[in-house]
Amino acid sequence: MHTRRTHRRTRIGRTRTGATLLAAALLATACSAGGASTSAGSAAAEAAGATEEARTALAALPQATPSALTPYYEQKLKWRDCGVPGFQCATMKAPLDYAKPSEGDVRLAVARKKATGPGERLGSLLVNPGGPGGSAIGYLQQYAGIGYPEEVRARYDMVAVDPRGVARSEPIECLDGREMDAYTQTDVTPDDQGETDELVGAYQKFAEGCGADAPKLLRHVSTVEAARDMDILRAVLGDEKLTYVGASYGTFLGATYAGLFPDRAGRLVLDGAMDPSLPARRLNLEQTAGFETAFQSFAKDCVKQPDCPLGDKNTTPDQVGKNLKAFFDDLDAEPIPTGDADGRRLTESLATTGVIAAMYDEGAWQQLRESLTSAIKEKDGAGLLVLSDSYYEREADGGYSNLMFANASVNCLDLPAAFSTPDEVREALPEFEKASPVFGEGLAWSSLNCAYWPVEPTGEPHRIEAAGATPIVVVGTTRDPATPYRWAEALAGQLSSGRLLTYEGDGHTAYGRGSACIDSAINTYLLRGTAPEDGTRCS
Repeated sequence: MHTRRTHRRTRIGRTRTGATLLAAALLATACSAGGASTSAGSAAAEAAGATEEARTALAALPQATPSALTPYYEQKLKWRDCGVPGFQCATMKAPLDYAKPSEGDVRLAVARKKATGPGERLGSLLVNPGGPGGSAIGYLQQYAGIGYPEEVRARYDMVAVDPRGVARSEPIECLDGREMDAYTQTDVTPDDQGETDELVGAYQKFAEGCGADAPKLLRHVSTVEAARDMDILRAVLGDEKLTYVGASYGTFLGATYAGLFPDRAGRLVLDGAMDPSLPARRLNLEQTAGFETAFQSFAKDCVKQPDCPLGDKNTTPDQVGKNLKAFFDDLDAEPIPTGDADGRRLTESLATTGVIAAMYDEGAWQQLRESLTSAIKEKDGAGLLVLSDSYYEREADGGYSNLMFANASVNCLDLPAAFSTPDEVREALPEFEKASPVFGEGLAWSSLNCAYWPVEPTGEPHRIEAAGATPIVVVGTTRDPATPYRWAEALAGQLSSGRLLTYEGDGHTAYGRGSACIDSAINTYLLRGTAPEDGTRCS
């Protein structure tokens, strides 16, 4: 599963801010969580398909830095011009394997924009937009470093590091552009054994490509390792504690940091939170329900608009969903033209991804209505293809960013696979379709991909308590499609110092999305260290 976050003003069909992905994007991944080994009981529970939360908490690392890691913690970054006005870049080294630091390094790309003033500099503010696989540097340069509140940018050096295997940090590559085009068009609602075999073959080819490209790195891109990299960065930047804003999967990364280094966790904002205690199947199922919640909101809004192609003011949201599903079924039988230079037609899988992409931000609903109108009434799939390409980060030249490759690589390492065989998916279809009549079938089959991963997972579900950490702000949006609100409640409840901040609204994540209440609470926390009262609600 994967989650993506981009700022609403640059979201769909425009320049992206560095995106995040978490959910089960079609043919993407099983959802991310874990990253540290916990109990055998957790593995047994997952194998049994249990829905109980993990009881084992992530253990903190010793406060003293091991001598073998001292060279990494004492390295000096050599800053240079990034080619983007106002930003500097550097390369940081981290051990490929923290258990065997002498056996090689991974080189991580870092960028910053220095505090602009006035006012006393408060240190560095590290940002991560999620994914896993979203470029933190892209997010910094395209949004956070220029779009975060002026008073925050005045007091903090804005900093980002692309996690290992992502974007500029030794990116994992699995398929070329044409292969990825074929992958994204694969039918994820197989009707017979032949289509099931094609889907399994697509997953296998994707996994084999990742394994062939990065056989060593693929074993060391877990969230725990990325969190440990952030602690090295904290040290080389000269900060005693980490100040951090993470969105979507970035909340899991930030919470993991707090669990490993509670004494070094400073002002942490976790926006669009994940629940690390859940196994992959449960995460995917709950996210499927989250997309249904978001679609219901879209459906209610759509029928109020004169250009809704799925119904009118007398159409119920459930009927809107049935109408959309009927359209998907038609595409499954006969894809429609898109005018694409590479000859791609709009398949059911691409159309479904396009609709899911628009669920992340209610600002994209008009674009979705227009795209659906063109596809349903004019047999022109160009608009939905644009939405799908935005989701997959497909470029105009037919190439792809490594977002999806890194996404799968992290997710499949962090947790045991949601399903092991097609038969297990078929058995689970009723509960996924109950969670979402529109998206359930496709998202269930999309959860099968990690079954064929070439590397065994190193993580399991676990709680994160971070005992001893200063207050940590956990932000949840009540109708968030990708990180259901219940996850924010769960994470805030697990963290010993968690403070739940609620946004009553639509879309994925809340900070910088138009709520003065949310923004004020977070800005006050970042600038003064005063966390909002637990349970604060905003609209």
